[in-house]
Amino acid sequence: MHLIVATGVTRRTEQVTSASGRVLRPECRRGARRRRGGRDPDMHEADVAIIGAGAAGLSLAHRLSRPAPGARRPSVVLVDAPPGPLRPPRRTWCFWESGRGSYDAAVTRSWQRLRVHGPTGEPIEHDISPLRYKMIHSDDFESLIEHDLDRSGQVRRIEATVESVEGLSQGARIDVRTADGHREFVRARWVFDSRPLGSLPAARTTLLQHFHGWFVRTGRPVFDPARVEFMDLRTPQPARGLSFGYVLPTRPDQALVEYTEFSPAVLSPDAYDRALDHYTGTVLGLEDFEVTATETGVIPMTDARFARQTGASVFRIGAAGGATRPATGYTFAGVQRQTAAVAAALRQGRRPVPPSPHSPRARAMDAVLLHALDSGLVDGADFFARLFTRIPMTRLLRFLDGGTRPHEELAIGLRTPVLPMLRAAAQVPRLPRRPFPGP
Repeated sequence: MHLIVATGVTRRTEQVTSASGRVLRPECRRGARRRRGGRDPDMHEADVAIIGAGAAGLSLAHRLSRPAPGARRPSVVLVDAPPGPLRPPRRTWCFWESGRGSYDAAVTRSWQRLRVHGPTGEPIEHDISPLRYKMIHSDDFESLIEHDLDRSGQVRRIEATVESVEGLSQGARIDVRTADGHREFVRARWVFDSRPLGSLPAARTTLLQHFHGWFVRTGRPVFDPARVEFMDLRTPQPARGLSFGYVLPTRPDQALVEYTEFSPAVLSPDAYDRALDHYTGTVLGLEDFEVTATETGVIPMTDARFARQTGASVFRIGAAGGATRPATGYTFAGVQRQTAAVAAALRQGRRPVPPSPHSPRARAMDAVLLHALDSGLVDGADFFARLFTRIPMTRLLRFLDGGTRPHEELAIGLRTPVLPMLRAAAQVPRLPRRPFPGP
């Protein structure tokens, strides 16, 4: 289930000011590079610097590049790692929304029918209208955003490795090194860092959503391209947590088929292949198919508190800034809410502290569920099968997006195993927060 300005709102005057009121010199506007003649030729200046060109970094750059009534578009420098191990591999992102969205041109496929199979094989199918479940490949998303950024002329892109981020009295400076070893600097009023964290913050409960998928092509039509196999619980279950199959059909003879676990540790490559062999052969009954590509990922599911500010002018966004929904691993929609709020704050001259995309109430409920799964207080497969049987999918999806009210959440809670969940809720506040050793 899958898978960053200092600008005043000004009229047309000759001076451009930062949110703090400081007048920006002409050479500091629009990402201008300093020139020779007493100035460092390797210093770039901009209103905003964004580190990382994944979903969060590109989404924020894209929002800031768009014109907004009554507001000056800020200059932006986007720092992306050179091709190599610091760049993430091609990924698939999924999310749901109603009607047309900003990134529909990059959507590979979308669906209105989702199906769940319970542990004993009973199918539960939902029509999620007016929502659509959408699938985007990261390279298609990047191509769409980069095309728009090139047309806007507002974003300067630098391929370099970030070596340090240093706070200044009015902003921050980023020390970078290019692939050929050349040292450069970026100075900006605001810095948004979307790089993955080196280690997870301390938490009471941390599970890993880890998955391996095959993009398959069969010799005949075997998939229904109008329906997603959203959670197929007919897989052998781990001792702690949950496992399920997941099928995103793009054509009658093509699909992404994944094996996913919520558990404390990742598997070996051979173990993932064995799980997919079992799922495709024994559960789905696929006999003759070709694996055209693979996809692997690990998403922390944790009740850790993510620091979204690391300096006076330096902030974290994306998964590093808490955009992942703890109980599901979905991140893309949270990234969009977070970057929209940051862009709005910058345009309005407010301090652009990234908000948590998930409310305190949602995070508290997620902490209870994670503990219940990790401790074995609930059977994961039975828990989710019960939810999908008793609650309309559209309401569950609104709940997962934080769009439900307390009385709706109470109704959802009453359809879970109530006593085990109450026991988990009583235990969570007493649990110590411990560092996670890593996957």
